[in-house]
Amino acid sequence: MKEIEVVIDTEEIAEFFFHELAKRGYVPTEGELDELADITFEYLLQKCIIDEEIEDD
Repeated sequence: MKEIEVVIDTEEIAEFFFHELAKRGYVPTEGELDELADITFEYLLQKCIIDEEIEDD
């Protein structure tokens, strides 16, 4: 199987959740969206779908 590089941005995840939840009649707070994004990221890590890389600034 070929390995590909995927970049996961938690801000992008939060924005996605906001739009999807708003379509369904829910309006979460920014803090709730951040929590959902973090939970989603942790889920992807636990399922070994992604590996976390820490960038050096």
